Amino acid sequence: MSENEKLAPYIPDAGAVTMFTTSWCGYCRNLKRLMDARGIGYTEVNIEEVEGTAELVEAFNGGNQTVPTLIFPDGTAATNPRIEEVLERV
Repeated sequence: MSENEKLAPYIPDAGAVTMFTTSWCGYCRNLKRLMDARGIGYTEVNIEEVEGTAELVEAFNGGNQTVPTLIFPDGTAATNPRIEEVLERV
């Protein structure tokens, strides 16, 4: 299965993001709080619990499992983005 085929189920609808997280990530909790406050929809995917997602995150981050990694409706990603960037890209 290609990387594009692996990514396809995680590409969100317009106006939302997919957010790859871990249960212990403080940056993830903070970004979720900010997105909630601004009404940005997101689907959270814990890379420690969902098989194959850690590898997707690594593919976007030079082999590192850095979270939060967000996938936008156009299929691009951002790692630990500022809320302003998220607002611009959804």
